[in-house]
Order: sequence, then structure tokens, then C-alpha cells
Amino acid sequence: MRNLYSIHNKIFAGLLLMAICTLVSCKKLVEIPANPPTSITKNEQFADSTSAMSAIAGVYNYGGGSGFAYSDANLTITTGLSSDELSTTINSDQQQFYSYNLTSLNGEVSSLWIKPYKSLYQINDVLDGITNNNKFSASFVKQITGEMKVVRALYYFNMLNIFGGVPLVTSIDYNTTAHLPRATVAAVYTQVIADLTDAVKKLPASYPSAGKARPNLYTALALFAKVHLYQGQWQAAYNEADSVIKSGIYTLTPSPKNVFLDGSTEAIWQLPAVQTYQTTADAGNFVPFSGSTPNFLVTPFLLNAFETGDQRLQAWVGVSVSNNQNLYYPFKYKNKKPSNTPVEDYMIFRLGELYLIRAEAAAHLNNLTAALADVNVIRARAGLAASTANASQDAVLNAVMHERQTEMCFEWGSRWFDLKRTGTAGTVLSAEKTGWKNNAGLYPLPQSQIQSNNLLTQNPGYN
Repeated sequence: MRNLYSIHNKIFAGLLLMAICTLVSCKKLVEIPANPPTSITKNEQFADSTSAMSAIAGVYNYGGGSGFAYSDANLTITTGLSSDELSTTINSDQQQFYSYNLTSLNGEVSSLWIKPYKSLYQINDVLDGITNNNKFSASFVKQITGEMKVVRALYYFNMLNIFGGVPLVTSIDYNTTAHLPRATVAAVYTQVIADLTDAVKKLPASYPSAGKARPNLYTALALFAKVHLYQGQWQAAYNEADSVIKSGIYTLTPSPKNVFLDGSTEAIWQLPAVQTYQTTADAGNFVPFSGSTPNFLVTPFLLNAFETGDQRLQAWVGVSVSNNQNLYYPFKYKNKKPSNTPVEDYMIFRLGELYLIRAEAAAHLNNLTAALADVNVIRARAGLAASTANASQDAVLNAVMHERQTEMCFEWGSRWFDLKRTGTAGTVLSAEKTGWKNNAGLYPLPQSQIQSNNLLTQNPGYN
């Protein structure tokens, strides 16, 4: 069996051991002293490219109390419950997402706010440490700046879709950032676009190290395509997705069961996931131990969305039998333990999503033939016949959204965000579940953050 650290996590070999925790638990938005007592000094951290890489590796570190903000599966769980993908068998704060009775005291909401801001501090610290620093070559600064801006754009994009407008933190001056008001949605999107525009100029087509954990040009373009799609900028979304698809670097895996494996040909951005007691947090949360009831169940609404013979249902939905009853659970990530093989990585962007972004953009541009061609590429990989949608824009768009529901389930809140951005959340979810409220599309800001910062305002319906 391969050594999971030295081979699978080879991008960070020697770096993650050097990575330090520059973060402490915070009650305010960002309450981090300039030189925390557990860290080395800023001058030492950014004395040369080798020492700086420890901080950079920390940004991509999957798991633990710092590093990549979405290492805990919380985004997948909460948005899956809010949409029509998941229900839960446990009595916890997570139940509030399913029944739409969220409060600002919900611990999972707090995590969705605090963890990205902790990670944003790391990113901004790296940018601050390498900018105008004559100890680094121009090429090093260019590369790392591009990478950090892609990661920062990802965080703000997700927070926009969860909370609406959020404070824009682009510095490490915690005296200022702890008391910022909410920026408008437009202002946050402007920052996201500015970061991605700069990243596209700076990043090469090649990956900077082995694997695909650190963004390249096409990682930035993939996120850019998604941002344009969500803003209804159809031609731009089409162009960016088209560039990624035609790059020749990525190919769909032959079978859905291979999509999330280490070294997946479909991966555009994929982090090594090696932790002490589990691999991905998704598997840790979703896959039950033998004979036990899953904590989260796939809803009948999603199960019924899969067509007969769809290989994704067999590959990505597991089944546990309890009291002669089949209980279905998310199974895209299967390795509950680090020793399990084959090795899985955590997928952020993959080619399958880019085909569907291009398809949706093409449909809105009334290029229906091209849209259906992309839909059928995804269907063919799933073992399905070509779509039978008639040649009308509404029918083709419905075919795209149906394919997004089954292809992108349990990934990055895609279903929840799709229902909201298309304006169909209320209609769809109120017909399937009880408790829907008009304010449910945005989560509340954590009460602790509002108490610490009197410039923050709460989302409607949560006061």
C-alpha cells in the first residue's frame, strides 16, 4: 500500500510539517493579534521562499483547526438539508436547516461564517508577506498572488450565496477588520471578479507542483465561469467554461465511481485529504459504520430524480439496511478511514461541472444544439441515452437543471444555490417539504458576530 503522506500528499511533503497555526479562536470577525504567541515572527515567516511555503501550504491544508475552510463537510450538509437532497436522523442544530427554523445562535451557521474568515486571514497574511518583499523573485510573487486570489474569491463567492453581502476583509489589520460593516452583494462580487481577473493574468496553464491542489490558470477560469453563470452573464460563462473544456488538460473519467479518486483526470482543483482518523469529512459524516443508521439520508426527491440505469445512483448513493428497510446516504466519498483504498482526494472543481456550466450558458444564448450536446456528454458517462428534451429554450434549460441535480448532488451546495439563483426555491421546496419561509434563502448572521460588531445588520426574518 502506498505511503499516503509521502506519495498522495507529495505536494506538501516537508511543507505541512512546517506549517504553523497563525489563528486563534475568535469572537469577533477577525480578532487575531499581529504576532500570536504561538507563531514565528512575520519576518521569519517570509524570510525566503522556503519558509513562506509553510504559510502557503497551510492555506491548502485539508482538515484540522485551520487551513482550508471547507474541510468539515458543513457546507455540503447544511445546504443539502436546506434544499431537497438530505434529511437527518440526528437531533442537532443541523435539523434547523431542513425545517427552516434557523436561528442566529445555530452553531453550524457560526462555523460557516467564522472558518472562512479565519482562512481569509491566512490568505491575506500571505499576500501581505510577499508583496513588496525583495526577498522573493518576481515570478514567485506573481504565482503565489494568483493562487491566493483564487482561494479568496472562492470563499467570498460561497459566503455571498450563504449570507448575502458580507464584510470585505482584504487586510490583516484586525483593529479595522473586526469592525467592518457588510458590503453589498455587488461590492463583494466586484472583489471576486477583481481577484479572478488578476489571477487569470498571473497564473500559467501548468500546475505549480505535483497534483492539482494549487490553482492554475484553468482553476481560475473554472471559478470565473461559475461566477459569471450565477450573475447571468451567459456569454462570459460560456467562454470561460469553453476555455477549460478545450484546454486538453482534463477528460471525464470513464465511470462515475472514479471521479473523486486521487489523480482523477476530471479534477481541475483537488486537495489531498489525509487526516488522522478519517480521509474526507464527507465520508466521515455520511458513511455509516456497519449496521448503524446513517446520520444523513438521501431524500426521496433526489432518489426519484435519477433515471433508471443511471450509474451515478449506484456509484454516488450508498444503501444501509436497517430493520429490513433500505436507508440511502451520500456516497461520493467512500473512504471512512485513512487506510482505505483506493485513495480519494477532496474535489473543488471538476470537468463535469464545466460541461454543465457551458450547457446552461449556451441554452440561455439560444444555442440549443450545443447545450444539448454538453448535457448528453454527461448523460453518456452516466450510462444514459441522449436527452429527449424538445428544441425549445425552456425544455433545454429544464434538461440542464435536471442534469445538474443528479450530477452535482452533495457538492458545494450546488442544488441549494441553483434553486435560489433560478428563483425556484420557494416553489420547489414548499411543494416537497413543510416550513418554507420567504427569508429562508439566506442564513442568519451569527448572533455573536453582531454582538461584537455593532455595524453588522441581520438578514430579514432573523431578528
